[in-house]
Amino acid sequence: MTELPKIFDPAEIESRWYAHWESNGLFRPERPDATPFTIVNPPPNVTGSLHIGHALDNTLQDIVIRYERLRGKDALWVVGTDHAGIATQMVVERQLNAKQQKRTDFTRDEFVAKVWEWKAESGGTITSQLRRLGCSMDWANERFTMDEGFSKAVVKTFVELHKRGLLYRDKRLVNWDPHFRSAISDLEVETVETKGGFWRFRYPLADGVTLADGSDHIVVATTRPETMLADMAIAVHPDDERYNAVIGKEILQPITGRRFKIVADEHADPALGTGAVKITPGHDFNDFDVGKRAGFKAGDMLNMFDADANVVQTADGLIPDRFLGLHRFKRDGVDGAREAVVAEMKALGLLVPHVTKDKEGEPVEADFEPRTIQTPFGDRSNVVIEPWLTDQWYVDAEKLAVAPMQAVRDGAIEIVPKTWEKTFFNWMENIQPWCVSRQLWWGHQIPAWFDEDGNSYVAESEAEAQALAGNKVLTRDPDVLDTWFSSALWPFGTLGWPEQSDKLSRHYPNDLLISGFDILFFWDARMAMQGMEFMGEAPWKKLYLHGLVRAADGQKMSKSKGNVVDPLGLIDKFGADALRFFMAAMESQGRDVKMDEKRVEGYRNFATKLWNAARFLQSNGVTASTSHEAPAAALPVNRWIIAETVATVQAIDTAMTELRFDAAANAIYHFVWDQFCDWYIELTKGAMDDETRAVAGWAFDQILVMLHPFMPFITEELWHLTGARSNELIVAQWPQALAAVDSEAQAEIDWLIRLVSAMRTARTELNVPPGAKLPVIVRDASEETHRRLDRQGVALARLGRVESLTFGEPPAGGAAQIVVDEATFILPLVGVIDIAAEKTRLAKALAAAEKERDSLGGRLSNPSFVEKAKPEAVAKAREDHAEKAAEAERLKAALERLG
Repeated sequence: MTELPKIFDPAEIESRWYAHWESNGLFRPERPDATPFTIVNPPPNVTGSLHIGHALDNTLQDIVIRYERLRGKDALWVVGTDHAGIATQMVVERQLNAKQQKRTDFTRDEFVAKVWEWKAESGGTITSQLRRLGCSMDWANERFTMDEGFSKAVVKTFVELHKRGLLYRDKRLVNWDPHFRSAISDLEVETVETKGGFWRFRYPLADGVTLADGSDHIVVATTRPETMLADMAIAVHPDDERYNAVIGKEILQPITGRRFKIVADEHADPALGTGAVKITPGHDFNDFDVGKRAGFKAGDMLNMFDADANVVQTADGLIPDRFLGLHRFKRDGVDGAREAVVAEMKALGLLVPHVTKDKEGEPVEADFEPRTIQTPFGDRSNVVIEPWLTDQWYVDAEKLAVAPMQAVRDGAIEIVPKTWEKTFFNWMENIQPWCVSRQLWWGHQIPAWFDEDGNSYVAESEAEAQALAGNKVLTRDPDVLDTWFSSALWPFGTLGWPEQSDKLSRHYPNDLLISGFDILFFWDARMAMQGMEFMGEAPWKKLYLHGLVRAADGQKMSKSKGNVVDPLGLIDKFGADALRFFMAAMESQGRDVKMDEKRVEGYRNFATKLWNAARFLQSNGVTASTSHEAPAAALPVNRWIIAETVATVQAIDTAMTELRFDAAANAIYHFVWDQFCDWYIELTKGAMDDETRAVAGWAFDQILVMLHPFMPFITEELWHLTGARSNELIVAQWPQALAAVDSEAQAEIDWLIRLVSAMRTARTELNVPPGAKLPVIVRDASEETHRRLDRQGVALARLGRVESLTFGEPPAGGAAQIVVDEATFILPLVGVIDIAAEKTRLAKALAAAEKERDSLGGRLSNPSFVEKAKPEAVAKAREDHAEKAAEAERLKAALERLG
């Protein structure tokens, strides 16, 4: 047996053991006859690097997979990466730009080849970082959403959905990113508060029509004046009396000369602006819906921008030539369409100025009213997203959503925490068609071909498409699929589908999916849709949604705020085990996790305490246990630690069944720190007979196994340093909570712990010198307490600094009195401390604590403080109040002990 080093070095241990596990195939040992247990990881972007959210998500998954592997199951954790269409294309384009090249300098095939080159050289960053975290994934079968087998599944899915009438081509508004010249998903849109304005314009009524007040125009307010070049209606509320008489009448748009009607629609808010809203259905999602309600077909809606967001002529040809080619906004010092439209409306006398007053009270006019605007930006391009009318491929998500909703209602899918069910149903019941096409070069090219008349032919190969088209000349759709389309197939596409393999039948459906709540709709719900459509059953039995990792003050982490935490930095500083344990201990059924480096440091100290406990046991001749069964034990302290071990196994099993990661982590933490290290080792010091060595070795082995899912590295290291082993800890046997709980031994040692703790507390509070041994007089003790004192007298003397133990009445003079159950334990203090001075000190401290407690209580009972103060200030006041109240109770009890 190797002597344990004095210093615990996480970095050296982590790199050595991870390489050993992976090279020896221990993440997926051969267990063909074992019960399968399967999870899939949310595939991170191939361009990505490990962030704190990944650390939480993957830690929780690894805890589950290690736990199930220890329980003897055929535990498969499917791993892979997502090809990340936009992100990857952007990375490679930036590399080309650095060489004064651009994508369009190459053919599509040449560019895609360059992306594959980049992937081979630089695409494995995050997978190496997941290894540093300790993720025991099935790397031998790593998948990539663009690998040949998975691509086959993607093409098959697209074609089958089209055959079933669940995938179609349509003209609709999309989130258009002018930088990438592509549609993007809602997840890739980031709403940012920007400085903007409200412009007000007079729109002339046509044909001499006037409002009830005689006005020959309607004033509209807009944050996007440039889009008036494609206006198709004015909307007013049907109950707005100001405009009742002109509903159905026409407007004459002053720049384009286009005539369009005033329509009644509840989208127009009478209390907002003028109550009249310009409707541009080709460039606003709300306007698109108003336009459909007004009877416009998508094909008739006007589009005034090209893919770069430059003004182009609309279908009716009414935009004046002077506007054509202008960018939508001012750029590089050159006015855009917005500035040009405002200038022209102003020149026509149709701009209604915004009037304010200066310091002297004189009116001041401005072209617009300053407003803070919620503006959509592309999260990668950082340009303003344009709602753009274009032809795209759509999945009929409404029909696909029916089966997953029923699965949740029937319990075939259990969502944990259950509170997320309401959100799930609300979104699924109002789901919109899913745009799955993207205008990129990198990704799964859509398996559709067009003839010269624009008719489409969807097939798995060009030959099949040509067979459908006859002799017509075909051109393949240049677009690629949304990456969420391919990742939606992850639970079965990674297992070999569409081939009906043994692996697929054995591991589908998966047992569990662990995911951040923020991708519930973008990934989780879509996996449920595709899984139920193509496999006929839910992709997983249980869906666990965890919260976000936030900064210490509760704010969302962002680079702009400078509060982003690097998990790799924390691993470098404290070790992967400490970070993992922090994540588990703080994850409480979906609540957000507040980052706290001090807590991570505390769990590094926990690892050090475990290490030092192993060194103590080794120095006392304790070695690895030779049996999974608990040794026979006669001594109460040994029977107690066996019972506590069994109780801890039961607590962890219950917590893991309920996916209460915090409860599982806290159960093993308190058992190791409190029961084993603080009390069992203390109680057995100097009394290490053969029975105790056997029990201590067995209990420590059980600790290593129970702690392994949370802290895999240190536990594997100690497993081998504490004795000869026939197998690695990662494939050891999970403790069986079968031994009967010895309630008698538990009760006795718990009594001893309470008595020693109370004595230590009293001595500390009363300033008894640490080295002073005191006589103890026991009064009103039961027969059971007498027997316990006989058995535990030596331990009590050592741990409680007891000089002698007698029964009866105490001598005269001041004494501390401790009540444990029915008995009173009296510690005479005459000559040990200055009792009068101690009473004075305690009374003074008590008065101060009560004063501060009451002051804080008064502040918290003041509604204006609770309602108006910052939440963190209120929380701090509550913490301080609880602390002072507890301090006052302790001081009061100490005074009472002195009589």
